[in-house]
Amino acid sequence: MRLLLAFLFFSAVGYAQSPVINKWKTIDDQTGKEKSVVEIFEKDGKVYGKIIRLFLDINEEQDPICLACDKEDDRHKMKIMGMEIIRDLKKSDNEYAEGTILDPENGNVYRCKIWVENNQLKVRGYLGPFYRTQTWLPVK
Repeated sequence: MRLLLAFLFFSAVGYAQSPVINKWKTIDDQTGKEKSVVEIFEKDGKVYGKIIRLFLDINEEQDPICLACDKEDDRHKMKIMGMEIIRDLKKSDNEYAEGTILDPENGNVYRCKIWVENNQLKVRGYLGPFYRTQTWLPVK
């Protein structure tokens, strides 16, 4: 009985401490500048991510909305701050996949998978057979 309880405890602790569940800083591919902080969290057995901070220049709209989002998407004309951009990722081995990621700048939604490698979050978006991988940094 003690062995079973110990196994259940350590299994629950291991799941609760998934390395993707964290706050991550996104970096612009073109400029190398910080763009946002995304909080990755678990809800109903799946993994989601929402923008909790934006790094904006003084001349940019300080509370932007997603005008580029598809009109059929529930995020259309919603504030980007607080927006859920990663949805429905399921655990598969050492990664989370089968969900989607939204790019609020252009409104495109991509198939997505994420995993941690060298204490950095790898975020891969797919469009058909093509993909692009970004590296997000942990927030300290």
